[in-house]
Formats: sequence, C-alpha cells, structure tokens
Amino acid sequence: MASVRWHLYFLFFIFAALVLGSVSPMDSFAQSKEEIEERIEQHNDAIKKLEEEIAIYQKELNTLGVQKQTLQSAIKTIDVSRQQTGTQIRVTENRIAATNLKLQELSGEISRKEYLIQLDKQTLAQSIRDIDTEGDNSLIEQLFSSVSLADAWEAMDTKAMLGQALRAHASALARDKQELTVKQIEEDGKKRELASHSTTLKNEKRTLDVQKAEKDRLLAQTKNQESTYQSIIAQKQAQRKAFEAELSALENSLKSVGAAAVPAVGSGILAWPYSAAFKESCNGKAGALGNAYCITQYFGNTAFATANAQIYNGNGHNAIDIGMPVGTPVLSALSGTVLATGNTDAYPGCYSFGKWVMVKHANGLSTLYSHLSSIAVAKGQAVSTGELVGHSGMTGYATGPHLHFGVYASAGVQIMSLGQFRNTGGSGCTNAVMPVAPKDAYLNPMSYL
Repeated sequence: MASVRWHLYFLFFIFAALVLGSVSPMDSFAQSKEEIEERIEQHNDAIKKLEEEIAIYQKELNTLGVQKQTLQSAIKTIDVSRQQTGTQIRVTENRIAATNLKLQELSGEISRKEYLIQLDKQTLAQSIRDIDTEGDNSLIEQLFSSVSLADAWEAMDTKAMLGQALRAHASALARDKQELTVKQIEEDGKKRELASHSTTLKNEKRTLDVQKAEKDRLLAQTKNQESTYQSIIAQKQAQRKAFEAELSALENSLKSVGAAAVPAVGSGILAWPYSAAFKESCNGKAGALGNAYCITQYFGNTAFATANAQIYNGNGHNAIDIGMPVGTPVLSALSGTVLATGNTDAYPGCYSFGKWVMVKHANGLSTLYSHLSSIAVAKGQAVSTGELVGHSGMTGYATGPHLHFGVYASAGVQIMSLGQFRNTGGSGCTNAVMPVAPKDAYLNPMSYL
C-alpha cells in the first residue's frame, strides 16, 4: 500500500506541475516583468510626444521650402532641420532604451522557460525510472505481494494513470521547447532591431554635425549679409553657364551608346534615394510642388530648363532635383558598387556637382547623387539598396539645399575631367573630375523609380 500511496502522491505532483507549469517559479521575476513593461510604456509615451514635435518642425520646413531662397530662409531651414534632427535623436535613444528593456524582459522569460523545461525533464526521468522499477514485478507477483486483491488492482490502475500522465507530461515538454524556440527567435529579432536603432542614431548624430558645419560655412562665406548671399548665387549662375557650355561640347563629342545599351524601362527598378520617414514628410509639400516625392524639377525640357536656356543650353535638365534639408540621409537607389566619388568645389569657380557619388548597378544602370554636404562611401565599396551614401546639401551649383539624382546607361559613363577632353577651358571646372556621358546615356529617373 505504501508504494501505491507514493505513486498517487507522485501522480498528483505531475498533474500539479502540468497545471501550474505556466506559472513562474520566480515571483521576483513576475514583479520585475511588470516594472519593465511599465518602463517600456514610459519610453513609448515619450516617443509619441517627440514624434508630435518632429511633425511641427516638418510643417515649418515645408513652409520654408516653398518660400523664396534668401540667406535668412537658408539659415532658418538649417536651424529647424537641426532642431528636428535633435528630436529624432531623442526618439531613437528612447527606442534603444525600450528595445533594451524588451530584451531584458525576454531574457527573463527565456530563463524561466528553461527552468521549467529542466524541471519537466527531471520529473519525467524520475517517473520513467519508478515505472521501470515497478515493471520488474509481474502481475502475478504483484497480486501475491499485495495485502488484498483490491490493493493489487489499485496499483495497476495507478500505473495506468501514471502512463497517461507521462504522455501528457511529454507533450507539455514538447510545447515548452517550442515556446522557448519562438522566444529565442524573438530575442534575435530584438537584437537586430537594437543594432538598426544604434546605426540610425550614429547617422542622426552625424547629420547634426553636417548641419552645423554647413551653417558655419554659409555664415563664414556671406558674413551674414543678404547682399553677399545673392551675389554668390549670381556668380554661381554665371560660372555654371560656362561649365555647361564646356560639358555640352564634351558630351557631343562622345560616341552614342545606342539603344541596345539602354536598360528596359520599368517602374520600381530603383528605390527612391531617401528614407520612408522622409517620404512621409514630402506629403506635406504635395500641394505646393504638385507631387508627393519632394521633386522640385523633373528631367528634360522642364519649364525651368526652358526658361533658363542660358544655363542648360537648350538640352534640358539631365536628372531630377529633390528638395531636401541640409544633412538629410541620401540612400543608394539599388545595390551596386561605388564607381567613383568627387568634389568639384575643390576647384575654385567650378559650380557643378559639388560633392558627388556615382554607383554602378548590375542591371546596366548607374545612379548619381550630387550637391551632397558629406560623402559616406568610397570608390570600389559595395553598397546595398537603401544604404547611406552621403548627406544632402547645397555644394556645387545649388541655390538651395537639394539632391540632384541622375540615372545613366552605364555603358556610356566615363569618369574624367574637362581638361582631359581639351587642354584649356573657360570655366574653373577644367581639372575637376566628374561623370560625363553622351546625351543619349542620360536617362529619365522617373522611368525607373
């Protein structure tokens, strides 16, 4: 009878373990979990408030973006952009803190689950050992060793119940293992999310530095005088005209790439060279710009290009311009290899691309990102779609902050200086290295975005 009673007690323990298996054996962890969730909620509330603040800054930037470009508006745009970036940094810091807390919470849950699985394994192993011991006795031996026939049948019933409990226990153990695997996958995802937030934070801090440097440069250049600023713009326009004339002559001398070298047109081949967050900000400018992509000038003989034939020599605009506050992250439109980078501003009087990056893609296209305030890649570097290549600015010929985004047939692109084409030149760009191509190699970006 003692053995039977022990089995009944053990059976009760197994059922209790199955029923209570979802309850943590660590009360302190349960309390800690509630505290962690409360702190996560606090960070989420802070993020919500900061995002409302960012939206206010964006509304102000939208208004500034459609105003006439003056020194005051240029500096104001940089100041508001810096305020917005500072707030974005605080948002990212809160997201990092919330993710760290979530990792802490998941780590506790995984430890608890591992504890329960180990407990289940020990219980199951002990049960099997005890049943094996009882199984050494035959039914006849158990009948003769029992005090009464009723005791013998009770023992047999107990063993049958134990067998059922063990099967249920094994199923519970399998479920525990599956749940642990899910939580470990979730933890890996949170770690990747944390790494992504950390990268974003570094980029945002770098953006802040770029914006400050651009403001300092602008103030040093103009000495805070509006007349000086407008004179610089007029000088840029005049020198740009000389550069365009030389570039056009070079382009006309280059051999045509032919229709076969131009990749087939298809929307969605290229991604927009900016983040989803920036795309959302463009919606606020849709009414003023007539599009939801922040495009300030399209490809070809646009109204602006036609009205400014002295700049474009009647050839039209060879890219699209995207209005961007100084320091906005510029992203690769497709995976590829950095063909070259350069800075035409290193040559006094060369008002051209400014700081630029060209990426060559495997599908026969190459993309150009120019007027950058900073370059984040190097020649020969492999980049992925959406990877940072630089930050927007207003270097080179730019009377306001924007990205000059060009698409080329790779077969026609050459990286060279105007001086390689002709020993003398009328502009300061003679020795400046830049991408050049025959006119039929310039492609309309809208055909591939």
